[in-house]
Amino acid sequence: MTHVSARRGAVYVSVAATAWGTGGAAGSLLFETGGLGPVGVSLWRYLLGAAFLLALTRSFHIGLNRRVLLVGAGMALYQTAYFAAIAHSGVAVATVVTMGATPVFTALGSRFLLRERLGGIALTALAAALAGLVLLTAETVLEARTSSLTGIGFALASAAGYAGVTLFSRRHRDDSQGMAIGGFLVGAVCLAPFALVDGVVPEVSVASVGLLLYLGAVPTALAYGLFFRALTVLRATTVSIISLGEAVGAAVLGVVLFGERLTPLAWSGCALLLAAVAVLAVRAEAG
Repeated sequence: MTHVSARRGAVYVSVAATAWGTGGAAGSLLFETGGLGPVGVSLWRYLLGAAFLLALTRSFHIGLNRRVLLVGAGMALYQTAYFAAIAHSGVAVATVVTMGATPVFTALGSRFLLRERLGGIALTALAAALAGLVLLTAETVLEARTSSLTGIGFALASAAGYAGVTLFSRRHRDDSQGMAIGGFLVGAVCLAPFALVDGVVPEVSVASVGLLLYLGAVPTALAYGLFFRALTVLRATTVSIISLGEAVGAAVLGVVLFGERLTPLAWSGCALLLAAVAVLAVRAEAG
């Protein structure tokens, strides 16, 4: 496997976060044009993501070993828990709790499970990124009509699952591509029973097919491929914090595509988040 420098790893995860930021918009449009529910969209996302990565892989031999099973189960867990959080608490609360808790869980796990030291720059960037996330989403959360302890619990479970996948993939980083493809396939199997109940066959149209292909190619195959590759060289906490740039991308897309408006406070949060991500990307160190 070709060696990746720390700087290139930071670029990889930055691109991944940008791509993930478009996933929510693509999913929302699929709900309308494809007649799919959230779990059905996730199932197609994983299947198509695996297909695209396999198409780009010259030689691949997958074995259902313990590593792949655990990563796939973790991916299915955080997707399902996230959707459950949305159902109980709404999109705003679910997103903020999940995205905010994930780098915290990752930082703690990185320190105590992987023995990775968190320097002053990483801790400062984490604090700044979380502050930026709060500023960006504060008004949306306050306006959210529904919230419950159950929903928050599911959001925390989603964050724990995502952090677990990040930490586990960081520890076992010798086959990033196999981990991504295997994780997609196992995750799809885990989601299949729920998708069959929720609805798995999309309404076929040019728009729905195009959106499904985009979702499988960009926010899934490309983003996760780069994400797992970045974990081969960067500390888990660094990757997790840079990934918060996804929130900025999603907010900007909401403004451009859906006519949403951001307050000056929210724009300040975007700037703070981007500053934290930029500092880590420039000062990225291999771990």
